[in-house]
Amino acid sequence: MTSTRLALVLTATLLLAAPPAHADDTDPSQPPVTEPSATAPVKIDPTDPDLKLPEGATLAQPKVLDIKSVVEDQSGDERREDTNADVTFALQAEVLFGKDSAKLGGEAKARIATIAEEIRKQNASQVRVFGFTDNLGSSAHGDILSKQRANAVQAVLDQDLNSADITFDVRGYGEQYPIADNSTEEGRKKNRRVEVSFPRTQQ
Repeated sequence: MTSTRLALVLTATLLLAAPPAHADDTDPSQPPVTEPSATAPVKIDPTDPDLKLPEGATLAQPKVLDIKSVVEDQSGDERREDTNADVTFALQAEVLFGKDSAKLGGEAKARIATIAEEIRKQNASQVRVFGFTDNLGSSAHGDILSKQRANAVQAVLDQDLNSADITFDVRGYGEQYPIADNSTEEGRKKNRRVEVSFPRTQQ
């Protein structure tokens, strides 16, 4: 392979990896996106005629794509997602609460204590606690229940962490932002959840 062809292959690869210029990272159910500081391994000349961009188009800024690691326990009751920027725990509502209730059960506090320990490890000062429900019942009821459940989890985290340096963002999204199919009970179970997320500072 000649050096010219090699340069074209690398350029094409970077084009595919670069995000579109109009990418929207404002989904309120997701943590804010932190741009990585790493640079692209190859300098790209946007005026190179071999790129064959449509007229008026420009290249997006190069960036290293975020790597997401997802670990879910065998029962599916708890899921942990790690990215370069954030840590997110998702706990199924049935593990934390009784049916249609925002009162925490006995097992819930032990699981929340594990999350509090990780927040301490990451030395996080901002923690998001978001509640979600399935699409059964009225939307208004789901909004209220999901917020009550998020409040209950936040209260235990606040007690466990006992730190005035931590700011909580607590929201109830009801049936918005499902992560599974609401037409099956298995999917609805996944959607009934509380997510706790915070910035990553330690690997």
